[in-house]
Amino acid sequence: MPELPEVETICSGLRPLVRGRRIRTVEVLEPRLRSPVGAGLSSRLRGKTIVDVGRRGKYILIFLEGGSVWIFHLGMSGKLIYVGAERPREKHDHIIVSLDTGRELRYHDPRRFGLSLVVPGAKLETLPQLGNLGLEPFDRQFDGDYLYSATRNSRRRIRNLLIDQKVVAGLGNIYANEILFHAGVRPTTRSSKLGRRRIEQIATVTPRLLREAIRWCGTSFSDYRDAEDRLGEFQNHLRVYDREGQKCRVCSSTIKRVAIGNRSAFYCPTCQK
Repeated sequence: MPELPEVETICSGLRPLVRGRRIRTVEVLEPRLRSPVGAGLSSRLRGKTIVDVGRRGKYILIFLEGGSVWIFHLGMSGKLIYVGAERPREKHDHIIVSLDTGRELRYHDPRRFGLSLVVPGAKLETLPQLGNLGLEPFDRQFDGDYLYSATRNSRRRIRNLLIDQKVVAGLGNIYANEILFHAGVRPTTRSSKLGRRRIEQIATVTPRLLREAIRWCGTSFSDYRDAEDRLGEFQNHLRVYDREGQKCRVCSSTIKRVAIGNRSAFYCPTCQK
């Protein structure tokens, strides 16, 4: 699933391409996403000018004239790309939006776990999808104190706490594993067992590592692509995620995998204590 760096990369790529552009036509070829695409989507978008593109957690926010917001969540396999209208359509292109540039926004999603809806901007923060999100890692209030407070009464493994969207908006399994490697903390550690110094290290590493991943345009293993349908490159810089059995790039120990719930976590037994 695309996480914060991937979604931020898409948003920053789309912003100069679509800001100020008018939506001419909207085709919903497959409405059966995670939540069915509303029958009124086309009429609510057609003729509107795109004012800006933003992000909240893993959600793409396309701000429209008149104050409405077009929201996307990419689910497990979605991509939102800006392409020429002459490009052949693919089997899983579910929403096609023609812009006044003659180019198109296409939402492609083989597994159909994504989300697309239009809401009034005034109701954005009260939506079920956005209203309970935790702090953004780039928020000035995201620091050791915030994270330490979240861990005090939690018996959850620290990896699970970091991917809880009510605690940290936008983090997923890839970057939680990488953050914990750089902080020297095993993903299986109980959150409440970590002292303040180690929690502060996690809080410090988090925005730094995410900015590095954004610099490399995110991580592409299978479906993720940026706004112009290009691969990210951060997969070439991962230290532990999906590297079971390979040598640690710092100490040459063998990377281990452990199941936490229904997801795998990866760690170096030497670098992470």
